Amino acid sequence: MSLFPEEPRGPPGAGADAPLADRMRPRRLDEVVGQEEVLGEGSSIRLAVEEKRIPSIILWGPPGVGKTTVARLLAADSGYRFAAYSAVTSGVKEIRECVDEARAARARGQRTLVFFDEIHRFNKSQQDALLPHVEEGLLTLVGATTENPSFEVNAALLSRCRVVALTLLGEEALRTILTRAVGDRVRGVPADVEVLPEGIDAVIRVAAGDARRALNLLDLAATTARAAAKKSKTPAKVDAAVVQKIAKSSPLLYDKAGEEHFNLASALIKSLRGSDPDAAVYWMARMLESGEDPLFVARRLVIFAAEDVGNADPRALQVAIAAKDAAHFVGMPEGKLPLTQAALYLATAPKSNTALTTYAAAAEDVQRFGSLPTPLHLRNAPTKLMKDVGYGKGYRYPHDEGGISDQSHLPEALVGKRYFVSTGNGYEKTISERLAAWDAEIAKRKPAPEKSEDAS
Repeated sequence: MSLFPEEPRGPPGAGADAPLADRMRPRRLDEVVGQEEVLGEGSSIRLAVEEKRIPSIILWGPPGVGKTTVARLLAADSGYRFAAYSAVTSGVKEIRECVDEARAARARGQRTLVFFDEIHRFNKSQQDALLPHVEEGLLTLVGATTENPSFEVNAALLSRCRVVALTLLGEEALRTILTRAVGDRVRGVPADVEVLPEGIDAVIRVAAGDARRALNLLDLAATTARAAAKKSKTPAKVDAAVVQKIAKSSPLLYDKAGEEHFNLASALIKSLRGSDPDAAVYWMARMLESGEDPLFVARRLVIFAAEDVGNADPRALQVAIAAKDAAHFVGMPEGKLPLTQAALYLATAPKSNTALTTYAAAAEDVQRFGSLPTPLHLRNAPTKLMKDVGYGKGYRYPHDEGGISDQSHLPEALVGKRYFVSTGNGYEKTISERLAAWDAEIAKRKPAPEKSEDAS
């Protein structure tokens, strides 16, 4: 018995030869799994469907979480005409055609939901072309994007849409989807293929929350199992070994120009900053195994060494630079080893962000006070005229005073200002002690205040 009622509600073209992910697309909103928070009973989207008045929406989420399916079902369940376009191949011409078709449909009493996949790829003029028709209510826009819409979608268009975030699917949601595919003998896995529980578990581990990837992997595993069974004249079974063999040739989820690129880079840096060597190497491996440029990873390590370790361990920057040079010199895959050595060193090093905070404090005063004049005693005087007007006058050579000078080197308006505040971590403790000793030495040089005549 099929888990789905036999109704003509699915996407067109999802015949027997279509990929399993297309054949198993939900045919009503109730069948969508894993997005209950935004699509479940009582949610604003569900209430809008019940009222049959869909607002313009931007569906934001990673690949394989059902953005296209949700858009199609919103139209089907609300009685809207559905028109789908790809922002990659569509331009202003297609938008105008879409608008003309929507006007004709409205004349027939039918509302139009227009779906633009990868809407973040629209340029400003294309997005502007949509804006008046969304504003007018001629079109209900549903856009899908894997990128943060606040960065990629025109602010004017975005303000007229609700952003609905769809999330990666959890294990139980994926298990439900895969179990449906195994149990549905009409649209799902062929009846002559036995899918073992361990096979489903293996698919879930590899799919990483992506339903489309999970179903396509199961589809390929079933095809592989049938081919092997035909040769060996044994029953076709999908077990963990079959799935793992196929998964080795499947690319990891990663877009070097997209949000996942920045998500993984952020996870790497935050793991290093949190002194977690295991997580740091895991995220770095995710990036490198997915095809990230090793020099991008090396640059992040160099920046981190200065920004987050700094003078708590001055060797950190040397290690990071050496790892960058070594990875570039030996190439991949061996270049992963010096990068890993550097990541482990940086994660376990004492931390200080004083390079960041000290510069930020100084830059703040630069912005606040503008171009304060350089004190005359700090200016070089290579000409007689410069000497005559006082350039270099009064400068005291620190080497003549034991290497410590109590002369101010800041503009007059900032005399006495301190930007560097030591964390006291690692080598910065030594720096703090040295600065304190210098302050004490300078204090000794100052003459004692004279007693007043009235003092007894």
